[in-house]
Amino acid sequence: MNILSGLGCSGSMLLTEGHILQLDPQLINDVIIQGIAIFILFFLLSKILFEPVKKVLEGRTERIRNDIESATKDKADAAALKAEYDEKLKAIDKEKEEILSDARERGRKKEAQIVEEANAEAARIIERANQEIRLEKEKVSDDMRKEIVRVATAMAAKIIEQQIDESKQDALIEDTLKEMGGSTWLGK
Repeated sequence: MNILSGLGCSGSMLLTEGHILQLDPQLINDVIIQGIAIFILFFLLSKILFEPVKKVLEGRTERIRNDIESATKDKADAAALKAEYDEKLKAIDKEKEEILSDARERGRKKEAQIVEEANAEAARIIERANQEIRLEKEKVSDDMRKEIVRVATAMAAKIIEQQIDESKQDALIEDTLKEMGGSTWLGK
Protein backbone atom coordinates (compact mmCIF):
# COMPACT_ATOMS: atom_id res chain seq x y z
CA MET A 1 0.00 0.00 0.00
CA ASN A 2 2.61 2.21 -0.62
CA ILE A 3 2.18 4.34 -3.71
CA LEU A 4 -1.01 2.69 -4.79
CA SER A 5 -2.71 3.25 -1.49
CA GLY A 6 -1.95 6.97 -1.66
CA LEU A 7 -3.78 7.22 -4.91
CA GLY A 8 -7.06 6.50 -3.37
CA CYS A 9 -9.86 5.46 -5.55
CA SER A 10 -8.06 5.69 -8.87
CA GLY A 11 -5.55 3.23 -7.54
CA SER A 12 -8.32 0.86 -6.81
CA MET A 13 -9.42 1.04 -10.43
CA LEU A 14 -6.02 0.15 -11.66
CA LEU A 15 -5.79 -2.85 -9.54
CA THR A 16 -9.24 -4.23 -10.12
CA GLU A 17 -9.53 -7.80 -10.98
CA GLY A 18 -5.81 -8.27 -10.92
CA HIS A 19 -5.05 -6.40 -14.10
CA ILE A 20 -2.64 -3.58 -14.27
CA LEU A 21 -4.00 -0.58 -16.12
CA GLN A 22 -7.19 -2.41 -16.76
CA LEU A 23 -5.91 -4.27 -19.80
CA ASP A 24 -8.65 -6.62 -20.47
CA PRO A 25 -8.81 -8.83 -23.55
CA GLN A 26 -11.41 -6.65 -25.22
CA LEU A 27 -9.12 -3.63 -25.01
CA ILE A 28 -6.21 -5.60 -26.41
CA ASN A 29 -8.39 -6.81 -29.30
CA ASP A 30 -9.56 -3.28 -29.97
CA VAL A 31 -5.96 -2.02 -29.96
CA ILE A 32 -4.85 -4.77 -32.32
CA ILE A 33 -7.80 -4.19 -34.65
CA GLN A 34 -7.17 -0.47 -34.64
CA GLY A 35 -3.46 -1.09 -35.35
CA ILE A 36 -4.35 -3.37 -38.25
CA ALA A 37 -6.89 -0.81 -39.48
CA ILE A 38 -4.27 1.95 -39.28
CA PHE A 39 -1.76 -0.23 -41.11
CA ILE A 40 -4.34 -1.06 -43.83
CA LEU A 41 -5.34 2.59 -43.99
CA PHE A 42 -1.68 3.61 -44.26
CA PHE A 43 -1.09 0.96 -46.93
CA LEU A 44 -4.16 2.04 -48.92
CA LEU A 45 -3.32 5.73 -48.56
CA SER A 46 0.25 5.06 -49.63
CA LYS A 47 -1.02 3.26 -52.72
CA ILE A 48 -3.77 5.76 -53.48
CA LEU A 49 -2.20 9.05 -52.38
CA PHE A 50 1.49 8.70 -51.69
CA GLU A 51 2.38 6.83 -54.87
CA PRO A 52 0.65 9.37 -57.19
CA VAL A 53 2.08 12.26 -55.18
CA LYS A 54 5.47 10.61 -55.29
CA LYS A 55 5.10 10.13 -59.07
CA VAL A 56 4.02 13.77 -59.49
CA LEU A 57 7.01 14.91 -57.44
CA GLU A 58 9.35 12.64 -59.39
CA GLY A 59 7.87 13.94 -62.67
CA ARG A 60 8.28 17.52 -61.48
CA THR A 61 11.85 16.77 -60.42
CA GLU A 62 12.52 15.19 -63.82
CA ARG A 63 10.97 18.19 -65.63
CA ILE A 64 13.09 20.56 -63.57
CA ARG A 65 16.18 18.47 -64.30
CA ASN A 66 15.31 18.46 -68.02
CA ASP A 67 14.68 22.21 -67.95
CA ILE A 68 18.05 22.75 -66.28
CA GLU A 69 19.75 20.49 -68.83
CA SER A 70 17.91 22.25 -71.66
CA ALA A 71 18.88 25.66 -70.27
CA THR A 72 22.49 24.51 -69.96
CA LYS A 73 22.40 23.18 -73.53
CA ASP A 74 20.75 26.39 -74.77
CA LYS A 75 23.37 28.42 -72.96
CA ALA A 76 26.14 26.38 -74.59
CA ASP A 77 24.42 26.72 -77.98
CA ALA A 78 24.09 30.47 -77.45
CA ALA A 79 27.78 30.70 -76.56
CA ALA A 80 28.66 28.72 -79.69
CA LEU A 81 26.40 30.94 -81.82
CA LYS A 82 27.94 34.04 -80.26
CA ALA A 83 31.42 32.73 -81.01
CA GLU A 84 30.33 31.93 -84.59
CA TYR A 85 28.76 35.38 -84.90
CA ASP A 86 31.93 37.02 -83.60
CA GLU A 87 33.98 34.97 -86.06
CA LYS A 88 31.68 36.01 -88.92
CA LEU A 89 31.97 39.65 -87.85
CA LYS A 90 35.75 39.36 -87.93
CA ALA A 91 35.57 37.75 -91.37
CA ILE A 92 33.22 40.48 -92.58
CA ASP A 93 35.56 43.17 -91.21
CA LYS A 94 38.50 41.50 -92.93
CA GLU A 95 36.55 41.20 -96.20
CA LYS A 96 35.48 44.84 -95.90
CA GLU A 97 39.10 45.92 -95.48
CA GLU A 98 40.12 43.80 -98.48
CA ILE A 99 37.34 45.32 -100.60
CA LEU A 100 38.29 48.84 -99.53
CA SER A 101 41.96 48.16 -100.19
CA ASP A 102 41.13 46.70 -103.60
CA ALA A 103 38.90 49.69 -104.39
CA ARG A 104 41.67 52.10 -103.37
CA GLU A 105 44.18 50.24 -105.54
CA ARG A 106 41.79 50.23 -108.50
CA GLY A 107 41.17 53.93 -107.89
CA ARG A 108 44.91 54.64 -107.92
CA LYS A 109 45.33 52.64 -111.14
CA LYS A 110 42.36 54.38 -112.74
CA GLU A 111 43.73 57.76 -111.63
CA ALA A 112 47.14 56.93 -113.11
CA GLN A 113 45.46 55.76 -116.33
CA ILE A 114 43.38 58.94 -116.55
CA VAL A 115 46.45 61.12 -115.91
CA GLU A 116 48.40 59.15 -118.52
CA GLU A 117 45.58 59.51 -121.05
CA ALA A 118 45.27 63.23 -120.25
CA ASN A 119 49.02 63.69 -120.70
CA ALA A 120 48.90 61.78 -123.99
CA GLU A 121 45.95 63.88 -125.15
CA ALA A 122 47.76 67.06 -124.09
CA ALA A 123 50.84 65.92 -126.01
CA ARG A 124 48.67 65.22 -129.08
CA ILE A 125 47.03 68.64 -128.78
CA ILE A 126 50.42 70.35 -128.39
CA GLU A 127 51.80 68.38 -131.35
CA ARG A 128 48.75 69.28 -133.42
CA ALA A 129 49.06 72.95 -132.39
CA ASN A 130 52.78 72.93 -133.23
CA GLN A 131 52.01 71.33 -136.58
CA GLU A 132 49.30 73.90 -137.27
CA ILE A 133 51.72 76.69 -136.29
CA ARG A 134 54.37 75.23 -138.58
CA LEU A 135 51.84 74.90 -141.40
CA GLU A 136 50.63 78.45 -140.78
CA LYS A 137 54.24 79.70 -140.83
CA GLU A 138 54.80 77.84 -144.09
CA LYS A 139 51.61 79.30 -145.53
CA VAL A 140 52.59 82.82 -144.41
CA SER A 141 56.07 82.23 -145.80
CA ASP A 142 54.60 81.00 -149.10
CA ASP A 143 52.23 83.96 -149.17
CA MET A 144 55.15 86.28 -148.49
CA ARG A 145 57.19 84.69 -151.27
CA LYS A 146 54.27 85.03 -153.63
CA GLU A 147 53.90 88.65 -152.58
CA ILE A 148 57.64 89.24 -153.04
CA VAL A 149 57.47 87.64 -156.46
CA ARG A 150 54.48 89.80 -157.32
CA VAL A 151 56.22 92.89 -156.02
CA ALA A 152 59.42 91.96 -157.82
CA THR A 153 57.46 91.42 -161.00
CA ALA A 154 55.78 94.75 -160.52
CA MET A 155 59.15 96.38 -159.88
CA ALA A 156 60.64 94.71 -162.89
CA ALA A 157 57.79 96.04 -164.95
CA LYS A 158 58.41 99.53 -163.54
CA ILE A 159 62.11 99.20 -164.14
CA ILE A 160 61.60 98.16 -167.67
CA GLU A 161 59.18 101.00 -168.17
CA GLN A 162 61.46 103.59 -166.75
CA GLN A 163 64.62 102.24 -168.20
CA ILE A 164 66.41 103.19 -165.14
CA ASP A 165 69.88 102.42 -164.18
CA GLU A 166 71.02 99.82 -161.67
CA SER A 167 71.43 102.20 -158.73
CA LYS A 168 67.88 103.43 -159.10
CA GLN A 169 66.77 99.79 -159.37
CA ASP A 170 68.47 98.86 -156.03
CA ALA A 171 66.97 101.93 -154.36
CA LEU A 172 63.52 100.97 -155.67
CA ILE A 173 63.86 97.40 -154.36
CA GLU A 174 64.92 98.67 -150.96
CA ASP A 175 61.99 101.09 -150.79
CA THR A 176 59.57 98.33 -151.74
CA LEU A 177 60.97 95.98 -149.14
CA LYS A 178 60.72 98.67 -146.47
CA GLU A 179 57.07 99.12 -147.33
CA MET A 180 56.52 95.35 -146.95
CA GLY A 181 57.99 95.03 -143.52
CA GLY A 182 61.47 96.28 -143.38
CA SER A 183 63.41 93.08 -143.98
CA THR A 184 64.81 91.65 -147.12
CA TRP A 185 63.59 88.45 -148.63
CA LEU A 186 67.10 87.06 -148.49
CA GLY A 187 67.27 87.57 -144.71
CA LYS A 188 64.41 85.30 -143.88
